[in-house]
Amino acid sequence: MTVPLTVVTDPAHGGRWTSLRAGGREWLWRREGTAREDVSPGDAFIDAGGLEECVPTVRGTPDHGDAWSRPWTSDGKGTESIDCERFRLTRTMGAGAEVDYVLTADPGFRFIWAAHALLDLSRRATVHMTEGARTRLYPDAGPWVAGNWPVAHGVRLDRLGPDDGTAVGAVVDASYCCVHDDADRLAFALEADGQPVSIALWRNLGGFPAEHPYRSTGVEPMIGRVFDLAEAGPDDAARVPASGEVRWRLTLTPDCTCP
Repeated sequence: MTVPLTVVTDPAHGGRWTSLRAGGREWLWRREGTAREDVSPGDAFIDAGGLEECVPTVRGTPDHGDAWSRPWTSDGKGTESIDCERFRLTRTMGAGAEVDYVLTADPGFRFIWAAHALLDLSRRATVHMTEGARTRLYPDAGPWVAGNWPVAHGVRLDRLGPDDGTAVGAVVDASYCCVHDDADRLAFALEADGQPVSIALWRNLGGFPAEHPYRSTGVEPMIGRVFDLAEAGPDDAARVPASGEVRWRLTLTPDCTCP
């Protein structure tokens, strides 16, 4: 019998997912004492862990997007929404951890969205996506370079291992990802008709930030194929059609159908 996932969110403080549990396991990593509850739009990003809704960009301006620093509204029935200057984002939690999103904006509006999930994983954890999938590797510094999953330019991305002082990002042309941590599994699946999708990985093994680095691992289903909207090519970001709406679904499950 599959154990259902349960989700807890914090609409008042950026809509962050603060808990993602299956049975007795908490999957989300968190940082305590960050003063996250005191932020306002325009403030520098504060990494409190959990799962952030990053939109309309991940990196760049504003860092980690507009939604994390603004209060969301909730109807008390599973639907929460955020109004920003150029768009409105609504999410509805279904059974388990099936989430339906709607972004409304003027036709032609371009954006990146990421479910920026920071996971509490052991050194033995591995990340599984389609072997050979096109991968953009973001090294510690400099522009991204093209490669393939799971090894890009000599960097093995699917294994975590011990802290080694590195921090790299990657964006993989995939819509499905599964994390294995000993006997536990967590799968991400993303559906978005007519829009580019990917899975991003942030593997920080004590290499970030420069002062007081810590360990964190992000697995991030994305609408778009780059971290920074300002760097997006013609097919690298979502574009709002004439209807004024973009819809997508994110499904998380505590089991895997690995490619």
